Amino acid sequence: MSDTSIRNGEFQLQAGTFCLAVWGCQMNVYDTGRIRDLLLSRGYAEVQDPAAASVVVLVTCAVRAKAENKVFNQIAAWKHEGKVTERTVVALGGCVGTELGQKIIDMDQGVSVVFSPMTIHRLPDLIELYRQTGRPVCDVDALSMDKFDELPLSGKRGASAFVTIMEGCSNKCTYCIVPYTRGQEQSRRVEDILKECREYLQNGAQEIHLLGQNVNSFRGLSADGTECSFPELLYEVASLDGVGRIRFTTSNPMDFSDELVQAVHDIPIIADAVHVPVQSGSDRILKLMHRRYTAKSYLELVEKLRTARRSVRISSDFIVGFPGESAEDFEATMDLVRAVKFDQSFSFIYSKRPGTPAAEYPDDVSAHEKKQRLYALQDLLEQCAREYSDGYLNTEQEVLVEGLSSRDRSELKARSSANRVTVFKGSPDLIGKMVKVRITKVLAHTLRGELI
Repeated sequence: MSDTSIRNGEFQLQAGTFCLAVWGCQMNVYDTGRIRDLLLSRGYAEVQDPAAASVVVLVTCAVRAKAENKVFNQIAAWKHEGKVTERTVVALGGCVGTELGQKIIDMDQGVSVVFSPMTIHRLPDLIELYRQTGRPVCDVDALSMDKFDELPLSGKRGASAFVTIMEGCSNKCTYCIVPYTRGQEQSRRVEDILKECREYLQNGAQEIHLLGQNVNSFRGLSADGTECSFPELLYEVASLDGVGRIRFTTSNPMDFSDELVQAVHDIPIIADAVHVPVQSGSDRILKLMHRRYTAKSYLELVEKLRTARRSVRISSDFIVGFPGESAEDFEATMDLVRAVKFDQSFSFIYSKRPGTPAAEYPDDVSAHEKKQRLYALQDLLEQCAREYSDGYLNTEQEVLVEGLSSRDRSELKARSSANRVTVFKGSPDLIGKMVKVRITKVLAHTLRGELI
């Protein structure tokens, strides 16, 4: 494939073409967006088909083994289909890059470049080094804040934009590999965060989604050298011109302060959907997980949030089948779900991650029993979420229009404050705008409405 293209009768030199694929959390999505900004600034052109790309970049997580297996299966499938050839530069990053590093190259998975969340700013140079030497390159070590100083201006993101406010995690939950793949907590400077937010807002974004492994523990330096807490940052972001909605992910219950609850009360543009992962309803399992709260304190937090804002919707993450989880422990989780009535939540069977303390815990729960517990939990969570959805029928909702519906291109797809996907008939010039719709029908995971 030639690296030179002709546009409008003029020669434009390109470094090549690239195709992006991402799995995992929102922070991986954010990193992938910044990789796009970086490669575009270095003369690359983006394509959607890996067969047309000279560079394929894959970003995946390491929280569960399933994500690792998926990315290697994807590379193998593209090779089998002829979409990736020996001429394609395959760059693999995300937390899996930090976790496995050189092992990825030693496994001979056909990967040319291995990078990490800390080294995305070096990716163009790593690609060039591979092209010059023909030898696979692994570079996963750097200070987590360095990349923010090296990355170019942020590009257009659409109606909603992710903004990472901190890197790493210092909580050391016994099941989690993130502290080992993204390092200890480090917060970005407040002005750098606000600058990035302004860039997205000026490019048409209406919603800012603040990201961190535990946003509640954010402690960034303000311009005057004082420390800024996460609630204080929310007030700063809310004061920016053009911001119509704020979301944040993810929150550790033990750091969800009264000041943060007050911010949810004070700032109406904070979304109704608040994600507060509890993981388990059993105090015994929470202690084994090194989650420093109890089911009782979690319930107290939920009550505070619902007192601060009646329309708030609490979602959560759950781990089923943690080593040593008894039937009584699992029933405590079910009891907590019944008490809280969580909205749209995520649940997974425990995945052993090498190097984490929980990987050494004895595990006597059968795979069959874990699956049965997961199915029971998911059925209950789905029932709770459906009850909330049914409550939106015939109500007016303010939604952010994200684009065209994938099923019917004559319809628009939007998202409500409570994180409900809503489809309705409307003009494409509404994309990127906040509009009001009346909910006319409730489907399994979608609301249908009509423009008011």
